[in-house]
Amino acid sequence: MHIALREVHDSDLPVFFRQMNDPEALRMAAFTPRDPADWEAFAAHWRKIRASRDVVRTILGDGDVIGSTAVYGEPGEREVTYWVDRAYWGRGVATAALRALLAEVRDRPLYARAAADNAGSRRVLEKCGFVTSARARGFAPARGEEIDEVVLHLAE
Repeated sequence: MHIALREVHDSDLPVFFRQMNDPEALRMAAFTPRDPADWEAFAAHWRKIRASRDVVRTILGDGDVIGSTAVYGEPGEREVTYWVDRAYWGRGVATAALRALLAEVRDRPLYARAAADNAGSRRVLEKCGFVTSARARGFAPARGEEIDEVVLHLAE
């Protein structure tokens, strides 16, 4: 499968919204909006993201919208994030998309966070050169409880 990144189009948002309302994906991501089914809050969030200086990209797989990825935050504290449709998990999509994003955004250091039990996401980050630098606890809205998370960084 050919993975490519491009700027986010308005037509991508309904796809992202559907992806963010997959119960299994929400549980894995853990740190999600309080009410992922609230379209108005979702749309407002994306308007804010798209108006910012953050680097936000749509992930395409063979031309189809299959997720999103971004680098956001203040210099020196910037974080990466990504969301891939569950139908594409385990196929190298997130790794390829994150590598493409890291080639585009040369800022370092970069950080990432993942639920400690989200082995797939941790593996993606490690394949892209991130190393675990800290552990924390935080409230995970998708799980309704405080959980362990790992903080990773990319120094190069």
